[in-house]
Amino acid sequence: MIAVPIELKDAQANINRYHRHHQAVHRDKFRIAASEAGQIVGVVQVGRPVSRVLDDGRTLEVLRLCTQGDKNVCSFLYSRAARIAKELGYSKIITYILESELGTSLKASGWVVDANNVGGSDWNTPSRPREVVAAQISMFEEKPKYPVNVKKQRWVKHLN
Repeated sequence: MIAVPIELKDAQANINRYHRHHQAVHRDKFRIAASEAGQIVGVVQVGRPVSRVLDDGRTLEVLRLCTQGDKNVCSFLYSRAARIAKELGYSKIITYILESELGTSLKASGWVVDANNVGGSDWNTPSRPREVVAAQISMFEEKPKYPVNVKKQRWVKHLN
């Protein structure tokens, strides 16, 4: 398995086709694909943290990671994303998974749980009232972009 560059539109198409519960993000800092025998078997999109509190200029977030189920692709992509983030000068990288997921690939890649029972709430708050649309307009098949009321775990890898 090797890491290969992938264009944003190709990464988005792959994620929108294969991701179980999210559509692709519209922007990222970088993205890479895992290739085996000339075929793309997984994609990772990495960008600024979604949480304003965690967006300190030294942290990146794995926004989407999607594979076609091949063995070891997730841990390969998590490791490569962290290595690239470190080479770019970032001090840590984070990601979120559903609480129903085990995090086996993250553990195998040296990541640790940073917080439990986070996220998943409605984006509408008294200080920022907004209407949440279940699916955003997209040229891709519609999927919820932000599942509501599904709690997550935040994982971290310190890059120092």
